[in-house]
Parts: sequence; C-alpha cells; structure tokens
Amino acid sequence: MRGKRRRKLKLLNDAITDSRRTGTEVKNEKLELQTWSDLPVELLELIFSRLTLDNNIRASAVCKSWHSVATAVRVLNQSPWLMYFPKFGDWYDFYDPVHRITYSLQLPELSGSRVCYTKDGWLLLYRPRTHRVFFYNPFTRQVIKLPRFEMTYQIVAFSCAPTSSDCVLFTVKHVSPTVVAISTCYPGATEWATVNYQNRLPFVSSIWNKLVFCNGLFYCLSLTGWLGVFNPAERTWSVLSVPPPKCPQNFFAKNWWKGKFMTEQDGNIVVIYTCSSENPIIFKLDPTLMQWEEMITLDGVTLFASFLSSHSRTDLPGNMRNNVYFSKVRFYGKRCISFSLDDCRYYPRKEWHDWGEQDPFENIWIEPPQNFSGFT
Repeated sequence: MRGKRRRKLKLLNDAITDSRRTGTEVKNEKLELQTWSDLPVELLELIFSRLTLDNNIRASAVCKSWHSVATAVRVLNQSPWLMYFPKFGDWYDFYDPVHRITYSLQLPELSGSRVCYTKDGWLLLYRPRTHRVFFYNPFTRQVIKLPRFEMTYQIVAFSCAPTSSDCVLFTVKHVSPTVVAISTCYPGATEWATVNYQNRLPFVSSIWNKLVFCNGLFYCLSLTGWLGVFNPAERTWSVLSVPPPKCPQNFFAKNWWKGKFMTEQDGNIVVIYTCSSENPIIFKLDPTLMQWEEMITLDGVTLFASFLSSHSRTDLPGNMRNNVYFSKVRFYGKRCISFSLDDCRYYPRKEWHDWGEQDPFENIWIEPPQNFSGFT
C-alpha cells in the first residue's frame, strides 16, 4: 500500500512539475512574440509626449496603435488668424488658415478706431478723433486704456502683452532727416514720454516702416531699408551701419518700398521684400557680420506677413511649413495667398498680389489663445 501511495504521489508531483514547466514555456514564448507595438499605452504616451513634432509624426507611421497614441499627445502650435477691419459697421471677420474657416464677430467697442499693432493676442488701437489709445483683446473682450496721444501716421508697437509688467510701447517719428522723436509709454502711465534723438545716418519714418521687438530691443526698418534700434531699458537710439538688403533691379518698380514685411523668428530679424508679380525675397540679419543674408529656405518655419505686424511659427501642419502667408484671402474666403519656398511659386497659382497697393489698416494677423477653437 505504501509503495502504491508513493508511486501516486510521484506521478502527481511529476504532473505538477510538467504543468509549471509548460506554463513557464508558454509565458516565455508569449514574451518572445511581443513587439514594440505591445508596449502599454501609458508608457507610449510618456515617450511620445517627449518627442519633437517631426519625430512624433515619424513614430505615428509605425503601426495603428502607435498612430493613435502619437496623434493623441501631438502638440501643434496655434496659427495666427487674419483679422479684417470693416470700412463700415462693427462686424469683424477672423480667418483661420489651418481649417480655412471664417468667423464673424460684432465688436461695437472698436467703433471709430484704427488698428496699430498686435502681439500675444492683443490689439493696439487708436481713435483719431479723440486721440484715445487703448489695448483690446477680442478673445476675452478685455480693454486696457492708455494716456491720450496724437499719432499721425507713424508706426507704433509694444513689447509684450499689456497684462505683463514688462510691457513697453514705442513709437518713432522723424522730425528731420537727422532727428527723430521717440515716444514711450506703459500700461498704468499717466502720460507719454517723448525725447528727440540725433541720427548718424538719414532715417525717415512713416506708416510704411516696419517695427519689431526682439531680444529686448525695438528694431525699425525705414522706407529705404536702414535699420534703427531703440533700447527701452537704456533709452538709447542708433541707426545701424548695415547696408539695406540687396534686391534685383526688377524690384525697383512702382510701390516697391511699400511691399516690405518684417518679423522676429527665434531671436533673428527677418525681412520679406515683395514687388508686384516677382517672387518674394527673404533676408535675415546677421548681427555678427552686420549684413543681410538671403534665405533660400525657412527650415520648416511659417511666416505670416501683414503690414502692421507679422509673425513666425514653428511646428505647424506639414503643408504650411516653409511658406509665407500673406494677408489676403481668395475664393470666397477659402484660400489664403501664400508663397512656397520649396516650390518657388504662389498658391493658388498666379494669385500673387501687389502688396504695395493694399490698405495697411485693412487687416492684421493676430494670435488666438493656444487651443482656441473658435468664437461661440
């Protein structure tokens, strides 16, 4: 009896051992068959959220599960919208170039005002009849008033959102070819401060000049391409001895001096020169060599050009990269005129525009809040 019991126990132990061995082998086989696509969703989300946009897009092409996770955590920059100012009435149009949608919004609080500049989603506006200057955010309807100031047609800009303590307003007006009057202000001030400065080089200011705040300085491009620089911290002004960008002879035609745009891109000053049906030419300032360099590519950057304020963006949808978007919409508001540096042509084809003939106060690119989906 004891022998039979021992044999039964041995058989039972062998069966249990075989079962455990089989289970382990099956588990090992399953582990060997697992691939990168079987990684937990939480881990994939953590990995993909740390990728650059380009690498995120490449990873999304591996398989369906990776595509689902990659697109869920993908972050695209918000494109500026084109805001149109009506000649009559108080209905304003906002064009989203990514989704090709136009929103109409009634803003009676802007009645009788003229747009001057935009940055960080804020408009700087001026009422010629009352000399009233004020900030306005069309996405929040917030208003910030400033001291009255008489502006003719000189340009004006501000450094950052007026809700910041670092916000400074700057405007320059030439008194003579060798003297300019520079006025500054800030939210909460009771008056504008104006100081006359001597120029080492001739500098003429008008509404067709371009103004950009970059690296703590205001850069002003004159009608003839000379660059003035104002340091608001040290209150110094100088005209740089940088020769104007060199354009082909065929650029010097009617209105050539009007069709210029300037913006800041990653700490660099970028200028866009246009002339009638000619392809635009883009220059970047080299502060070390003190000269303008022509840009053959934007390296994936997208520029948005309007007369009073231009912008640059990275990480926009692929078909928008390496393009310049101008402030004109065609085909019943469905297509924005753009120029592709990859294809060296305008889109839509032959839809170029003589920017020198456009009203500078007609429209302006404005930055909506991140992930802003539209007006309700």
